[in-house]
Amino acid sequence: MKVADILRVKGNTLFTVPPELPLAQAVKSMAEEDIGSLVVMDHGELTGMLTFREVIKAVVRNGGSIGNATVRSVMDDAPLTCTPGTDMDEVRRMMLSRHARYMPVLDKKTLMGVISFYDVAKAVVEAQDFENRMLKAYIRDWPVEEQEEPAGQPPAGS
Repeated sequence: MKVADILRVKGNTLFTVPPELPLAQAVKSMAEEDIGSLVVMDHGELTGMLTFREVIKAVVRNGGSIGNATVRSVMDDAPLTCTPGTDMDEVRRMMLSRHARYMPVLDKKTLMGVISFYDVAKAVVEAQDFENRMLKAYIRDWPVEEQEEPAGQPPAGS
């Protein structure tokens, strides 16, 4: 399974913000849209990711307040990325190694979408469910072979 398969099912809704946006406004958008990340774009290019992890760290650094911070001052400016052709096993390894919950998907420099750890887990579970259903159907439809009676024995029920 490839990243493109997840994006096809997930759809292409993207939430982006410019790096100079006040952090308070970005957090408000995240709450209103019920999302855990925003892609930070500057002049059409990916410049970072803002996730609830960066927001929490910023709030703690600022004594429990968002203050006047901008997205640029708290964003991850070197986010993990993948391509639509990246294999799902590789994405899982990458996300686990960096503890990343969100990953922008780029086709060259074009942002194609964002996949989350939830999206990856859901895709894996659905693939396993499909495989299980196919195996069960295969076993259920297994051709029944006639059993031969041992030599010298009359057939059962005679």
